[in-house]
This record gives sequence, C-alpha cells and structure tokens, in this order.
Amino acid sequence: MSERLQPGDTAPAFTLPDADGNDVSLAAHKGRKVIVYFYPAALTPGCTKQACDFTDNLELLAGAGYDVIGVSPDKPEKLAKFREKESLKVTLVGDPSKEVLEAYGAYGEKKLYGKTVTGVIRSTVVVDEAGKVERALYNVKATGHVAKIIKDLGI
Repeated sequence: MSERLQPGDTAPAFTLPDADGNDVSLAAHKGRKVIVYFYPAALTPGCTKQACDFTDNLELLAGAGYDVIGVSPDKPEKLAKFREKESLKVTLVGDPSKEVLEAYGAYGEKKLYGKTVTGVIRSTVVVDEAGKVERALYNVKATGHVAKIIKDLGI
C-alpha cells in the first residue's frame, strides 16, 4: 500500500502522456499552483461528473492561479475519446504503470460496494508554486468535490 502524502511533503515529480501522447510534467508547472486529481477510469459516470466539474470551473481555477491535471491508469487513446465525448478542457494524463498513482498514495486497497479491492483511490493533491504539497485529500466523492475544493481554497 502506498504512503499518503502530507502537507509540506515534496510532490513526487512526474512526466506522463496526455490524450494526444504529448508529455506533461509537474516540473513544467513550477511557479503555478497545480491541482492534481486521481480518478479510476475515463468514460465512467463518477469520473465523467468530476472531469466535467473541473472543466466547468477551469477558468475560475486558472484565474486564481491553479492548473488542473487529471491522472488515471488509462492509455492516451482512451483519454482522447473521453475528452472528445465530454468536451473536456482539463489536462488528462495516463499512468498505465500506476507508478505516479502509487507515488501520490492514490493507488491501493479501498472499499468498493462493501468489498476490499485494490485500485485507484479517488484523490486530489494541491501542489504549491514551489512543488510542495499544500493539501492531500483521499477517498473524495466524485460529485460536489470541485465545489468543495473551490470553497476550501477560498476562490
């Protein structure tokens, strides 16, 4: 089971392919705050709701100095389908090896319909301009989560 991040930790560096197969790295966002959110799978109801919520609030978040990156174990082709089907504007990257998911504590045992399974733990990590963890939220709900982040960040 991967360790959960705590405020003040250095956010693990990553470079992952986006929906177009281009590399997206956390380092490229240095000097901006980044909301990195982890979700189980593209094209599923909860993940779609969450990605649409981030897309709907992207302008507000960007205006407050936040970039948003969504991470799932999906391959770029599936992310591209997800983006097209739902008209998503948020940056989506794939982590099929699950190395980044594990580094962020977003992969491990979780309860699903009363059973213990191993998989992606829906999580959000807010990284500050210097690359440090500002907030680390685990087992978040897909619905209403974006509104809660906006409220918590005072945006």
